[in-house]
Amino acid sequence: MTLIRFFLFGLFVTLISLPSLAQQSQYEFRGVWIATVLGIDWPPQNASVEQQKAEFIRQLDLHKRNGMNAILAQVRPSGDAFYPSPYEPWSQWLTGVQGRAPVPFYDPLAFMIQETHKRGMEFHAWLNPYRAEFSIGKSSIASDNMIRKRPDWFVTYGTTRYFNPSNKQVQQFVIDVVKDIVRRYDIDGIHMDDYFYPYPIGTKPFPDDYAYKQSGTKLSKADWRRANVDSMIRNLNIAIKAVKPWCKFGISPFGVWRNASQDPAGSNTKAGLTNYDDLYADILLWLRMGWIDYVTPQLYREIGDHLIPFETMVDWWAKHSYGRHVYIGHGVYRYYEAGNTNWRKPSQIPDQIKLLRKNPGIQGSVYFNSKSFDRNPAGWNDSLKNNYYRLPAKIPPMSWLPERPNH
Repeated sequence: MTLIRFFLFGLFVTLISLPSLAQQSQYEFRGVWIATVLGIDWPPQNASVEQQKAEFIRQLDLHKRNGMNAILAQVRPSGDAFYPSPYEPWSQWLTGVQGRAPVPFYDPLAFMIQETHKRGMEFHAWLNPYRAEFSIGKSSIASDNMIRKRPDWFVTYGTTRYFNPSNKQVQQFVIDVVKDIVRRYDIDGIHMDDYFYPYPIGTKPFPDDYAYKQSGTKLSKADWRRANVDSMIRNLNIAIKAVKPWCKFGISPFGVWRNASQDPAGSNTKAGLTNYDDLYADILLWLRMGWIDYVTPQLYREIGDHLIPFETMVDWWAKHSYGRHVYIGHGVYRYYEAGNTNWRKPSQIPDQIKLLRKNPGIQGSVYFNSKSFDRNPAGWNDSLKNNYYRLPAKIPPMSWLPERPNH
């Protein structure tokens, strides 16, 4: 009896010391963004093909140990490609020079998908829709880049060149790029981030006066810009589902749609800019119309933030999902910001996970960024693998999509 009592007492202590295990659902999306622009996460600069492969596998294995079940890897960071594309040149961040194929030749996207699936994780191909030249004069531009072939498709804003969102040929080109990926690769989803119309540069106007006047529209310029993005999102979803009806389409917007001071439907926040008013991305419309399957708001704020409180935004997005999935974006990278004491607290990420798990309108998390986990910031790797993500979770099913055929 003494041994049994001792065993039961030990079991009780274990259970109360791991409260999050009891709260954990069988289904939970747990993703990590792997950024390739500027080589933020991958690949390492001047790395050989073997070194590139080894580094990607190292990051994958780290995330698998931490309990993750999805990877969102950037495969089109700036009008370029991390795969052999019939539309765009090889990325300069892969080989150092745009348009140069890897030697010895390999297909990084096919490799990434294969290694991700081998570990039982989903792979979402992350694309930037409009960025074309990251830093004008400093970026490598290949001879077959659309910037050289169709200069009329582009506008310059600040030090960056963009595909013009109002150009119907541009919209179709982006759709063709996406359809090509969906058709040729065994991806689980297409993912786009927050860069639609670019973030404002002070009071500098975005140079689309001529296009606006030429359109002959009766819409205000702001509504016209939103309509341009809306039509691309709607048509992207149609194109994706026409090729693979089970393929997911998700957007990762800036954390705030609109402030309540601007719109009664907005959040109780004091954001200096918003998706709707400054990036011309009406995320709620896309959710309401069923044009996207999930939203991953970038809530890179701490609990109790004085302008955009994390807990306020979790609740707001849960209430505005229109039945689609909400995966919250966490800013793990903020641990490394100088003087940011809130993000040095070991409890910050665990407390955020606890908040999500109490809210039935939230289906999971995505973390930015991959390499931020390398040094086990605030012990969060340990918290995830030993506690919060100790038990594996399945990807939450989407009832409105057909089941994916077996690999």
